[in-house]
Amino acid sequence: MIDRQRLTGGIAPRVILCTYALGAAGGIVFTLLGLPLGMLLGSLVAVAAAASGGMRIFGDLPAVPQHWRFLLMPVIGVAIGAGFPDDFVQQAGRWWPSLAALIVFVPLAHALAWIIYRRVGAIAPLTAYFAAMPGGFLEALDMGERAGADMPMLIMLQFLRLILCIVFIPIAFAILSGHAVGSGAGAQWPGAEVAIEPRDAVILILAAILGWWGAHRLRFPAAVLTGPLLLSGLAHVGGLTAAAPPIWLILVTQWVVGTALGARFAGFQRSKLWLALGLAAVNVVVVLGIAALLALLLSGPIAEPVPALILAFAPGGITEMSLVALSLQMSAVYVTLHHLARIILAVIFARIGLRLLPVDPA
Repeated sequence: MIDRQRLTGGIAPRVILCTYALGAAGGIVFTLLGLPLGMLLGSLVAVAAAASGGMRIFGDLPAVPQHWRFLLMPVIGVAIGAGFPDDFVQQAGRWWPSLAALIVFVPLAHALAWIIYRRVGAIAPLTAYFAAMPGGFLEALDMGERAGADMPMLIMLQFLRLILCIVFIPIAFAILSGHAVGSGAGAQWPGAEVAIEPRDAVILILAAILGWWGAHRLRFPAAVLTGPLLLSGLAHVGGLTAAAPPIWLILVTQWVVGTALGARFAGFQRSKLWLALGLAAVNVVVVLGIAALLALLLSGPIAEPVPALILAFAPGGITEMSLVALSLQMSAVYVTLHHLARIILAVIFARIGLRLLPVDPA
């Protein structure tokens, strides 16, 4: 028997359906407007606006089971793996300067964010410290909870860091380039032009399932994404298939992920929400400014475009930034590799720096 309570997370089915419908409406509007990542941004903005505004659906705030999005995240990993170039090893050999730069970038971004949250927002030290981590969303929440941080504020600051990157970066690239970019300009995903035969479908499905399972057993960071990515990449480089997940499935993934992220805004106190939004916006602007400077310095030596480097250093979520890279026709493999390194380094430096943190309650 299926445990319906566990399946739906205790949320009424009609609330789930209406929330997804609201997300779909927002996604369709953004897509028709030609915005990049229309289904992701549109569903996120529509549901977030309704949830933070206190809109009620049959008496409840907009909500969906958060774990449902994990069922579709392997699709992103498989799609990224489809873009593995045949000369991946040769290309990766040129990426070491930007990977090495993360060793400086991560603690610098953490320190600057901590100063912003403490000096500007007067956030308590422990809460500010874990909220300032420029990567490892779940790890930051777990470490912060065990240390006694203010969890509602920590969740808001960390979550808004991700959301602002997702919203700001594609729109900024579109404005700076003067025209629609990526999916907003009709660009296709790598391998999307290849017709999927039954054999291809089996290979892609196995890459998703076995990759997720294997990476989880091996305790890879972001296992739901990295495992399918690696197996898909091996399958494509090895010539087993040239196909990729169909575009409609990528769009469904954007819709489900965006709706789930938007629903996370439900229940936050408005006064604290506006404070967190302002602080997170300042943090994101400062960190992206540093990322832009590094991109300008490193673009030539590693032979990657400046926007790809900015995206690689952007303090957004690995799944969402990978989606942005796919949409904007950048090297999603390059971007994803850097975000994996960023998460690992953020956790390592956070554990080291915690010993030096002042713990006064002010």
